[in-house]
Amino acid sequence: MIALWILAIIAGVAAIVWGAETFAKHLGEAAVRLQISSFALALLLAGAEPEELATTIAATLKDAPAIAFGDVIGANIAVCLVALGVGAIIAPLPFGKQVMRYALFGLPIGVAAVGFIWDGQVTRIEGAILLALYILYLGMIWIVERQPPAMGETEAIEEAAARLAQEEISKNRGRVGKELLLVVAGLAAMTIGSLMLVEAVRQITNVEATQTTLSLTVVGFATAFELVILCWSAARKGATEVVIAGVVGSFAYNVTMTLGAASVIRPLNITDAALLHKPAIAMLLALVLVIVLATPTKQITQKAGWFLVGAYPVFLLAMFWL
Repeated sequence: MIALWILAIIAGVAAIVWGAETFAKHLGEAAVRLQISSFALALLLAGAEPEELATTIAATLKDAPAIAFGDVIGANIAVCLVALGVGAIIAPLPFGKQVMRYALFGLPIGVAAVGFIWDGQVTRIEGAILLALYILYLGMIWIVERQPPAMGETEAIEEAAARLAQEEISKNRGRVGKELLLVVAGLAAMTIGSLMLVEAVRQITNVEATQTTLSLTVVGFATAFELVILCWSAARKGATEVVIAGVVGSFAYNVTMTLGAASVIRPLNITDAALLHKPAIAMLLALVLVIVLATPTKQITQKAGWFLVGAYPVFLLAMFWL
């Protein structure tokens, strides 16, 4: 039975990745045809990071708070160490004023989120505060940059919209059925994949400590994998600062919108809060490490990229050892 549930994890991860890619690819096209902002459409439909949001909500609905906490923390660590690291190995990633702004604004928000989860629970009121912090984060960036923030994969969505806008779409302005169908299919695949992933972890073990460890590692990496691919692809094409800003911004999204939405639906509470202490600190240190490595040269160099990627297996070993 364990082998079958391991296959379910693999299938769930595949569904999440396909769904996220399909969602991002076709959301921009749907936005152009509907003549609305793809940024607004992304936030209305599933937020900047729908994979993490879907998985955490699935864990909440399945009454598996350890998986929800582990996914948020594990995904953020994977984004900082693996996604940015892999991208920098391919080519140096720009880390100018915009990216640094996203990172520095996200750090105190991350500290606030860690403060909420330190006792092993996040109430509905605390979840609402996290959602408010997300809005504040967006608002601060919007005011400073005087344009909508690039969160998660919204820049990729904007690029898809721009490509379609260059085509002669005026004749087909009303044909939105295909794009919207694929957007819905992407959301459905992420939802089904998330439910499969969460249920598989629950069936493999009902021990809170083991669920936390699996979520910090397997689930967290799975939901962050789309951003790993995004960074890799962006680096090959010559990554722009706005793309990297979006990836860095996903850190703040996960600890506010993802965690907040899940706890508003159902308060999160685990028995042993100490299970989250070291991983939560590791999450903050991962972002600090990225900032420290990028500050001197205003980019994440190839050498720094190897260092970040090398730090991830150290994190994995620490989680399983502890």
